Amino acid sequence: MIKVGIVGGTGYTGVELLRLLSAHPRARLTAITSRNESGLHVAKMYPSLRGLVDLAFTSPDETRLTDCDVVFFATPHGVAMEQAPELLLGGVKVIDLAADFRFQDKVVFQEWYGMPHSQPDILAEAVYGLPEINREAIKKARVIGLPGCYPTTVQLGYAPLLRQDKPLIDESRLIADCKSGTSGAGRRAEIGMLMAEASDNFRAYGVSGHRHQPEIMQGLKAMTKNRREIGLTFVPHLTPMIRGIHSTLYATLLPEARDMDFQALYENHYRTDPFVDVMPAGSHPDTRSVRGSNFLRIALHRPGNGDTLVILVVEDNLVKGAAGQGVQCMNLMFGLDETTGLIHAPLVP
Repeated sequence: MIKVGIVGGTGYTGVELLRLLSAHPRARLTAITSRNESGLHVAKMYPSLRGLVDLAFTSPDETRLTDCDVVFFATPHGVAMEQAPELLLGGVKVIDLAADFRFQDKVVFQEWYGMPHSQPDILAEAVYGLPEINREAIKKARVIGLPGCYPTTVQLGYAPLLRQDKPLIDESRLIADCKSGTSGAGRRAEIGMLMAEASDNFRAYGVSGHRHQPEIMQGLKAMTKNRREIGLTFVPHLTPMIRGIHSTLYATLLPEARDMDFQALYENHYRTDPFVDVMPAGSHPDTRSVRGSNFLRIALHRPGNGDTLVILVVEDNLVKGAAGQGVQCMNLMFGLDETTGLIHAPLVP
């Protein structure tokens, strides 16, 4: 059994990890830390886990995380990089759901997250935890920086187009119009997340600059041969729902690619990826079709058979966009089938 520790188990991604790992046939929850809730039984905070998780939160200072095989960090940015050295020295693998190990460039991390990176050597060896792109590297990794929720949809939506020897689209004019539910902001008191503020409302935010943009740009550029330059307009929106991301992506086809069968391109590209579902051409996937699951669904449209390809991508931001993807990476790191403990039908209605 894989002995699992979770640092910061009280937030939405933390409780999602608890839900998934409590039913994982090859994982055993060993420790769940929370500085503020130390001593409180998990089921007291989350009655949904009664009978499933028989643990109490413990203080990080009093928890022997080095007894674990892997530790997940569901914490604010900056926490994982401070604790990673001791864990790695003890032979423990690290999976961070925050941004500490997402960026290859520590200067970019500091620019967008407002803090210097204290572990540049660990950052240099960390693997970006997007299995559909980095599966083989994840298998060998000691440290995983999980992608953000928006970046997962945008990168997987564009990947089949960009991972080609020659460009198929105008890579300088990509547009990602993305919408997320309120749980993407985390479990904290904030005026904009109050029911009276978020319900019956819809708004864009971060249009002039969002910290997920450089992460997406890094990933898209890395997909291209010879790291071709990418131009991206990324606009996130907050929608009045709890879970889910819907990303509408736009790409302008180059003249030499207009006769290509893009449906076949996408189906072939993801034919061995168990959690990416390329739907029939012209489908309209909705967020409810992935709610509570690790699936990501993609559908292609080409209005008027013109030169614009529209890619629709949906995921559950707390599962494939966070905790589920983390468990998928854990499976790969420990030599398990990556679907282990993750085949759950989405919740409908």
